[in-house]
Formats: sequence, C-alpha cells, structure tokens
Amino acid sequence: MSVRFTGKTRRALVVLTAVVGLGLGATACGGGGGDDKKPESSSSASRTSGSQPGPQEGTSEEPLAEMKGPNGLLLQITSAQRDSGGFVTVNGELKNDSGQVAVIPLELSGNETEIMNNGRSLGGATLVDSQSKKRYYVLRDTEGRPLTTTGFSTLKAGESIDVFLQFPSPPTTSADVTFQLPLFPSAVIKISG
Repeated sequence: MSVRFTGKTRRALVVLTAVVGLGLGATACGGGGGDDKKPESSSSASRTSGSQPGPQEGTSEEPLAEMKGPNGLLLQITSAQRDSGGFVTVNGELKNDSGQVAVIPLELSGNETEIMNNGRSLGGATLVDSQSKKRYYVLRDTEGRPLTTTGFSTLKAGESIDVFLQFPSPPTTSADVTFQLPLFPSAVIKISG
C-alpha cells in the first residue's frame, strides 16, 4: 500500500518527530518536568469522551479569547499554559449557544487521515507564532490519537464541555500566538508560564 502525505502532513510529522525525540528524555510524549499530573491526564483524556485534563485555572476570570463558530457553537479559551516539558496546553469551554442541538462539524478534527480515524476532536487546531513564522499542530500520542478532547459529536441546546489541546511550545520569547480552528475566526492568545 502506498501512502502519500501532503506538505501540511509532512510538516506535522517533522514537528511531531522532533517533539517525540525531545520528550523521550522525560517521558514519551508525556512531557515531564515538575508537573507529572497534567501530561498523564492529557493522554488519558484523548481516549475518553468529553474529558479534560483537570480543573481549569482562572475560569472565573475573563477568557483569553472568545470565538463564535457554526451551529451556534461558542469557544472560549480560558488558559494557555507553557510547561517545562516543552508543551503548551490550551484549556477552554465549547458551548452550544443556540436553542437547538448542535452537530459538531467534522472539519474541527482537521483533514489528516490519522486524526480523522480517531473520531471527532479539535485536532484541526493550530497555533501560529508570527514572530518566528511557525505553525504548531495539535500533538499526537504514540498511537496517532490527537492530544485534545475527543469523542463528542453533538451538544444539546445550552450544553457546554470543557476542552483542552496540547501543542509543541513556541520559543519562550513568543508569548502571543494566534489560535486557529477550522470554521472559527482566529484569535490572538497569550501563553503564560
């Protein structure tokens, strides 16, 4: 069987290979550093429906960004935290702000076959660092599952779920990055940590 990759997929594989290589010194794709709980929860959350990596910090404060998408979907980014393992974890809430059931569009998962084979997710999201002119894709675990909330296909009217996404970390000199998710407008968010 012959496999062809698009330029976008090749770049994602290069980034993933580099990150996995760096992560092997700590714990494979799990980060490491001083906070062993967050990466473990992130990996397990990618296997379960509607899970999040734990209590979100700063949920009572103003969100970093709020983006309105299709079908009455509203995405609020509540935090973007850089950790010592070389990752950025973005936390937020996805809410159905309409008066009817919202079907989660397939486009949010992205267009890479490996991610699409793992069900609906936010795997199509990217972080763009305009300072270093680089785009960062959602990380995957060793089995190809995206390190983001997965397994949700609909939201009832008014229903919301906590979501998370993990990306390779841009350089520490880059604090402001642009968060992009298919079908949603882009938003600049600030990375802390």
